[in-house]
Amino acid sequence: MKNVLKFLSGIVIIAAASCSGSGSKGTADTDSTANYSSNSTDAAMDSNEKELKAKGSTELKADYEYAVKAANGGLMEVELGKLAQQKAVTPQVLEFGKMMVTDHSKANTELKGIAAAKFITLPAILSNDLQKDYDDMAKLGKAEFEKAYTDYMVKDHKEDIEEFQKEAKDGKDTVLKAFATKHVPILQHHLEMAQHASDVVKNKK
Repeated sequence: MKNVLKFLSGIVIIAAASCSGSGSKGTADTDSTANYSSNSTDAAMDSNEKELKAKGSTELKADYEYAVKAANGGLMEVELGKLAQQKAVTPQVLEFGKMMVTDHSKANTELKGIAAAKFITLPAILSNDLQKDYDDMAKLGKAEFEKAYTDYMVKDHKEDIEEFQKEAKDGKDTVLKAFATKHVPILQHHLEMAQHASDVVKNKK
């Protein structure tokens, strides 16, 4: 029951972040208190740090931070994939966006299951910086969006691969380490497809 209460407490923190997370990143960074109340990833990490200290398992801090970042990134992949299906016109970009929604929705569900079993708090909404990136792309016209989206996906997946490879190599939590190891080749495939879509967009006349 004690662990259940801690887990529910984490959900409350993220729910609070969801209610107040619509402000800009600059506003959230004015002081530490505002940042914790408005940035979903900060709220999740704070909750997890308290949980780890209570358990005496602070050696898993990096693993839990990886889970939070992976969840945040996964949310972004899905939301941008949905946006791509609304705004893109190039078949390769449309197909890539569809793949992002399908694959990352599955990965997000898998990670949520791991988190629930381990009482890891994950963000329920995008972090302020990713929300700003999403909002900026949502304002673009179709052609501008396709270029910005595919470039973003190439850069993002390169960063994701590095983070997942690091967890796969150095992770101390065996379940999260296995999750990272499983998804490295999937992310590498995504990078190849993102690069292909980007090349098609750049070569359009």
